[in-house]
Amino acid sequence: MAKSGKKRSKKGAIQLLRMRTTVLILLILVTGFGAVSVRLAYLQLVQGTYLQEKAVEQQLVDTTVNSKRGTIYDSKGKVLAQSASVWKVVLAPAYLETEEQRVFVSNRLSKILDLNYDDVYKKTKQKTYYVVLKRKIESDEREQILKLCDELNDKFSGLSNVITLFDDYRRYYPYNDLASSVIGFTGSDDQGLEGVEYQYDKYLTGTPGRIITARNANQTDMPFQYEQNVAAKDGNNITLTIDETIQSIAEKYMKKGITDNKVVNRGVCIIMNVNTGAILSMVTVDGYDLNKPYDLSDADLASIRKLPEKKRAAAESAALGAMWRNKAVADTYYPGSVFKMCTASMALNEGVVNENSHFYCSGSVSIYDHTIHCHFHSGHGSQNLFQVIANSCNPAFIDIGSRVGADKFYKYYQAFGFSEPTGIDLPGESDDLFFNEDGSMSVTDLAVASFGQNFSITPIQMVTACSAIANGGKVLQPYVVQKITDVDGNVVKNTDTIVKRQVVSKAVSKKMCDFLERNTTQGGVNNGYISGYRVGGKTGTSEKIGQSQSGYKDYIASFCGFAPADKPEVACLVFFDTPRGASYYGSQVSAPVFVNIMSEVLPYLEVQAEYNNGEKQYVDTIAGSYVGLSVDKAKASAEKDGFTTTVKGSGKKVVAQMPTAATKIPVGGNIVLYTDNDSKKEKVNVPDMVGYSVSTVNSIAASAGLNVSFSGVTSSANAVSTTQSISSGESVNPGTVITVEFKGGTVVHD
Repeated sequence: MAKSGKKRSKKGAIQLLRMRTTVLILLILVTGFGAVSVRLAYLQLVQGTYLQEKAVEQQLVDTTVNSKRGTIYDSKGKVLAQSASVWKVVLAPAYLETEEQRVFVSNRLSKILDLNYDDVYKKTKQKTYYVVLKRKIESDEREQILKLCDELNDKFSGLSNVITLFDDYRRYYPYNDLASSVIGFTGSDDQGLEGVEYQYDKYLTGTPGRIITARNANQTDMPFQYEQNVAAKDGNNITLTIDETIQSIAEKYMKKGITDNKVVNRGVCIIMNVNTGAILSMVTVDGYDLNKPYDLSDADLASIRKLPEKKRAAAESAALGAMWRNKAVADTYYPGSVFKMCTASMALNEGVVNENSHFYCSGSVSIYDHTIHCHFHSGHGSQNLFQVIANSCNPAFIDIGSRVGADKFYKYYQAFGFSEPTGIDLPGESDDLFFNEDGSMSVTDLAVASFGQNFSITPIQMVTACSAIANGGKVLQPYVVQKITDVDGNVVKNTDTIVKRQVVSKAVSKKMCDFLERNTTQGGVNNGYISGYRVGGKTGTSEKIGQSQSGYKDYIASFCGFAPADKPEVACLVFFDTPRGASYYGSQVSAPVFVNIMSEVLPYLEVQAEYNNGEKQYVDTIAGSYVGLSVDKAKASAEKDGFTTTVKGSGKKVVAQMPTAATKIPVGGNIVLYTDNDSKKEKVNVPDMVGYSVSTVNSIAASAGLNVSFSGVTSSANAVSTTQSISSGESVNPGTVITVEFKGGTVVHD
């Protein structure tokens, strides 16, 4: 019995142990599976979306495909900026299985792409199907890459796809430095950095495309074609108000003005449509090459090299900033006597003066303890309003300003648009610098402000105000972008004329147009007169107070005018900052450049010229073609065209002529007709024609058997020749046309 009890006790213990083991195992299983279930639920319900995104990231490669930046056109559709096709070279080194293949590919690619061999070789050992070797390669490199692909396919079967070329783009500017301060440029990432490129970057920049490919478990790009393409969308195109022809004319003469007048601190020319606000030309001389925007001039580089090495980087950065700066909108200057057109307009509009008002000038005027002198120290005496404008008399304008009063003077200053940026669609426009921020002025402030001194405005503000005086009194918002279109030609945005306010009445505008036109014909600004065209304008010469350098008194010489004076279409401001040549007066420095520019711009705009009898003899026409005609027929034809003729040689037919057909030559000029080859060998020496009057130059040229094309100011009785296109002493054919430029001989102090 005892044994039986022991057996039952042992059996029960075993059963109990088994039960405990079973319970423990169940607890372990429940706890383990419960934790796993909870973790799975957490991963699926809480982190499911996040983990899916991470899985996609691991499994897919997203490659950006660059979009094409929009094109910038001039107003006539000429391309000013465009994106040219270049290519990105991508290597798939995972296809390279042997050392021979890697060495061959590294050697050839490093030579074609001008890359370091070791750098390329390291990339060939990567287990991937996408390694960028070089961006923005040109056509010649592309052709060599394509040949290499064929060579790889022949040499190593199956390696034709180890190199891929992706489309890319590089910004290109066909006219190099033309309108550089307006157009601006892009950086290496194709983002606009200056000018229109910067201002309208969001329109010009397209939407990049995408190529999505798969990766395997080893994070190597999968070689099979699992690929999804999202096409890039090209940027919008922009059409400017800038006219390439007008811009080229203005830049040509502004560059010449810089050289002729030894201008230290650049120059500005703005041509604006007075009825719309459209900017036809905006020049900051000297510009820069848009295709090489980081290349400084030799003079700047030489100056930087002289500096200690630690200062060179900062100096280079400052030099680049100055080179890129659009002086027409970003710099302020003292307008000087050009502003007198605004002072006269506000006084007329307020009714405090009229054309019969009289003003007395004794040669100076005292304002408290300040004495302000007239440039004509003995005084102009009694003058009416037109004479005050023509004489550019400071004491008289002080009187006019005092009649307007400080409060109303500042209100008109604001109304003309000087107290705020014009809102032109270009970056970096500056504010004005007036006497006090609240517009308050002392008696002395008002006196000097009346003739445009001691406050600063921007060139774009001045030409906008001039346009308002010319167009009937409307202040317009200037702009340089006419329209934006998409790749299909649909208009995305169009610029309409914005009239900000009426600053003076139409009657005042008409009266000022009359005064300013007479100023160029009868007054002190005959250097601004253009033969055959009715032009109004005013000169300015302002001292840069507190800014003199090297002991000089520095000045800004300017001329602001419009044409035709009876029905204005365009206004033009020309100013040169710090001329150091023979003169610094606006009448001598800027007015002749204005004349040269507008003498070509107005005919281009098809403004009809009307010449008086005295002007007709100096007007150029086009020489016809008389070669191949008999001598008699050639003479008759040339004379019918308004020319005289000289026959050279003993032949019966004309074998050559000088000037050649289509050459510009004054009406009444001489056409030399050559009748044999020997006669063509005859030469004459060019005489010195600088420093003479118009009639004397004409006589000198005729005596030498040469023709003269007259440029600049020829209407003034005091006009004097300043340059000739062919230097004296050179040997030329009889009949050759020499362009002689004239300036007014009398210095006008303004």
